[in-house]
Amino acid sequence: MTRTLGWDVGGAHLKAALAEGDRVLKVWQEPSPIWQGLAHLDRALATILDEVSGVERHAITMTGELSDIFASRREGVEQLTRVFTERLSGDISLYAGAAGFVSTGDAAAHATEIASANWHASAALAAASIEEALFLDMGSTTTDIVPVSDGHVRARGFTDRDRLVHGELVYQGYTRTPLMAVEKRVPFAGRSIPVMNESFATMADVQRVIGILDEADDLHPAADNQEKTVDASRRRLARMVGMDAADAGDGAWEWLAHAFAEAQMRHIHDAALQVLSREDLSDDAPVVVAGAGRPVLRRLAARLDRGVVDFSDLFDCPGDMRDDICRAAPAAALALLAESRG
Repeated sequence: MTRTLGWDVGGAHLKAALAEGDRVLKVWQEPSPIWQGLAHLDRALATILDEVSGVERHAITMTGELSDIFASRREGVEQLTRVFTERLSGDISLYAGAAGFVSTGDAAAHATEIASANWHASAALAAASIEEALFLDMGSTTTDIVPVSDGHVRARGFTDRDRLVHGELVYQGYTRTPLMAVEKRVPFAGRSIPVMNESFATMADVQRVIGILDEADDLHPAADNQEKTVDASRRRLARMVGMDAADAGDGAWEWLAHAFAEAQMRHIHDAALQVLSREDLSDDAPVVVAGAGRPVLRRLAARLDRGVVDFSDLFDCPGDMRDDICRAAPAAALALLAESRG
């Protein structure tokens, strides 16, 4: 059987999934802060390639073209394509959303479709696997909200701008979102207090203090480059409201963390209601959840009064890989979509 490697080239992480036939064998997630230079991508790519052999087919999707080291998204698509073309061998194709797979030589001509199309790969696999559903993927930085039915992706937007307008892309992520981008005022100790416009803390701190964070989902340095402990996260949270952790008890900081978690949930909930208001889906269509932020998305599904399907349920894979597949949903989806393409 053909061995296919699906790649998802993000601005913060490089993810890959190895499939043989329709079975996923292994998944990788490596930190790769492209905005700090392509050397980070080179290292992540080398790490993965050192651990795999016999790959005959590569399928690539990306969001890393948004990194501000590139003058434009088109330039980003072309440069990232060049990096992978130089490093990979065998059959190499790029995923261009609704346009399907295109050759690396056609990257420039299809740059608009290739840019940030990773969500479409995951949604397309869900559409091919389940009658109808609301597909949700919450990664470290963003959340995708996409209705699927009858084997089709029912998105209204395909560019980032249009997806933002239609509520299908929400810039709220499970770990990397700065708290100043989540809420402007939060309840604390019985009062409403303004939030500082400083990058003192991120949602990783919130999830850690609440107690739901898997540290495998937080691969980047903390906002202050200090340790990643509950105490350190409390300290960073306190800074967001102009305080020190010693100024209040542990319970107060946990309540503050819950306030930020609730504020973020409302952003995503409102976008989901906007998408559902189009009536593309029946009232009993379930939610398919993917990404590191599945704990948040399961809570959202309960608010929407809908059943939950884990994205990993759509795959033939070892049981201990379920979390990894959900973290790297587009890469895993691409590996199977490329295999079905033949």
